[in-house]
Amino acid sequence: MHEELGLLIDGATNYAIYMLDPEGRVTIWNCGAQKIKGWTEEEIIGRNYSIFYPPSDVAAGKPAGDLARANVEGSIEEESWRIRKDGSEFLASVTITALRGENGALRGFGKVVRDITDQKAAAAAVSRREHHLRSILATVPEAMIVMNGTGTVSSFSSTAETMFGYLEADVVGRNVSMLMPQGERQAHDGYLSSYLQTGVRHIIGSIRATTALRSTGEEFPIELSVGEVSIAGERIFTGFIRDLTSRREDERKMQELQSKLVHVSRVSAMGTMASTLAHEINQPLTAIAAYLETSRDMIGESADPLLAEISEALDLAAAQTLRAGEIIRRLRSFVDGGDTGFRLERLDALVNEATSLGLLGAHEAGITVTMTIAAGLDHVLVDRIQIQQVLVNLIRNAIQAMSTSSTKHLTISTAPDREGWVRVSVSDTGSGIEDAVRERLFEAFATTKESGMGLGLSICRTIVEAHGGRIWADAVPNGGTVFHFCVPLAGEDE
Repeated sequence: MHEELGLLIDGATNYAIYMLDPEGRVTIWNCGAQKIKGWTEEEIIGRNYSIFYPPSDVAAGKPAGDLARANVEGSIEEESWRIRKDGSEFLASVTITALRGENGALRGFGKVVRDITDQKAAAAAVSRREHHLRSILATVPEAMIVMNGTGTVSSFSSTAETMFGYLEADVVGRNVSMLMPQGERQAHDGYLSSYLQTGVRHIIGSIRATTALRSTGEEFPIELSVGEVSIAGERIFTGFIRDLTSRREDERKMQELQSKLVHVSRVSAMGTMASTLAHEINQPLTAIAAYLETSRDMIGESADPLLAEISEALDLAAAQTLRAGEIIRRLRSFVDGGDTGFRLERLDALVNEATSLGLLGAHEAGITVTMTIAAGLDHVLVDRIQIQQVLVNLIRNAIQAMSTSSTKHLTISTAPDREGWVRVSVSDTGSGIEDAVRERLFEAFATTKESGMGLGLSICRTIVEAHGGRIWADAVPNGGTVFHFCVPLAGEDE
């Protein structure tokens, strides 16, 4: 029996198995001890086992301390550095067991030592590679999700945590469909089941754009690619996900910018055309005014009532022609960016003049007009021609809006607004404007008219905002629309 036990101990060549007496001297030494540590049995028997410790441990009293602990605790295990015969060090897994007789007296110690240097080095290398891989995966912009053949998540990267708003512990063990909108979940399960049964790929190995779901319930666009690997006969799928939210937002902003550039180009072209037209039209208007005044002078003072009425009509026609010329000159100045002339003006006179021009043909169209000019709001600081242009435009729009209405009533009024401002309103009883259209009313080229260019209200807004005011439209409860704009009141000093 002792011979067989000796053969067994000597056969364990990967383990150094030896015995110590109570003072720590070597009494038994197997072949594995000779192989690992380098000493032969003849060289080591009777020597104290402290020879196996590094000098620093010997100086610290570790050899005697280890035996004392083993004596008290019965057995100790540790990993620490040891010395070979050639002086080289190795990392050892050490077990020291106290051996006692039947009466409990200490007879010595049994030691089992294994060289784990290569094992630890390999484990450290694996750990370094794992940390390196994790650091790479933590910095790439794609989120990584690993799942098995049933779609159960086994790994959820830190980028995925940031992207989806879940912690890894919240997702691991659950089906990946939790990260998909309701409409995508059934399709995903179908793709996976079909692939496992038929081997026909739908999404694996390709890149596709789809939609994902954050923990907040927000859906967002993603780019998804799925890879497959087989480990020990088990299919493992890895999904790489890129959040396309920023890209889509950049594309949207780029489209808006392109649209604005086209818009600016069209407005610039219209401005150039308006400036040219103003120049060309102003000349014949001046000539018409001259002919009218000449015709009036040729009639002169006459006792004939008919000629007197003709003379008065010619006088009014000449005045309105000169007024139209002034409007065109101001429009050209406005388009060119020149001085448009802010001056102190009487609001009631300004409104009356604009109304007399804007209401031409209103009576014949069956439109009744109510004017309400608030008291105490006499003087404003504006460009008279431009503000009259706004009023005329709003009045003409109101008349056209009521062309098919059974009730045709136009209201023009002024009222106090915020401190230092007066509000001018033009209200009609037309068919009204849809909410979606009302939001775009003051954009250039936005129009509800079949033959309109969509520039009138845009120009009105530009004029009002150049005065520091604002212009807007509201729905009238019983049908129709009311347009409001604000202009500044003149201060006491002015």
